[in-house]
Amino acid sequence: MNGAGEALRAAMLRQLAPLRVFDAPPVRAALPYAVVGEPVLAAIDAAGLSGRGGTIVIAAEDEGEAPDRLRRLLAGVEAAVDAMPTDLGAGGWRLASVALSRSRIVGKGRRWTGMTEFAVRLYRANG
Repeated sequence: MNGAGEALRAAMLRQLAPLRVFDAPPVRAALPYAVVGEPVLAAIDAAGLSGRGGTIVIAAEDEGEAPDRLRRLLAGVEAAVDAMPTDLGAGGWRLASVALSRSRIVGKGRRWTGMTEFAVRLYRANG
């Protein structure tokens, strides 16, 4: 992963840590929980700026008769991501925009899986 992706992922993990959002699926954790996926980014450079645009997914898991806890977790993720600071804290990368692209919850039996995808744009000044 490039520096922009690493900076974005680390900032997301910091922002979402209070919500039980992890770097990888936890071995021993109570449900529900969520995991920050790897960002998919492409270069969108401009004169004097390095830029990246793409998506990042937060995936969540839960069990139960209804996905109520999972809905609340994903709503908390959306609110926390909307409140992210623009300075990502690494390598000079800054968050230009972040917007919800899509979100869904799918159930099979008593197991529920949810995902929330965000469109992101990052930049840093060259030089």
